[in-house]
Amino acid sequence: MEKKQKQLKVTYVKSVIGYEKRQAKVIEALGFKKLNTTKIFPDNPCIRGSLFKVKHLVKVEEVK
Repeated sequence: MEKKQKQLKVTYVKSVIGYEKRQAKVIEALGFKKLNTTKIFPDNPCIRGSLFKVKHLVKVEEVK
């Protein structure tokens, strides 16, 4: 039996204009280019840390 890894569904909902440049770089590193785009990421500490830095710019949901 395989153990299925949890995943996070992340939607980029607010522009980085007016925020620190570091936050814009985190959004870019996550692969977002346009608002209201959604990506699926594995649930691991590295991704969670990045999302914590930009939690006011994204919406995060757990995928089962």
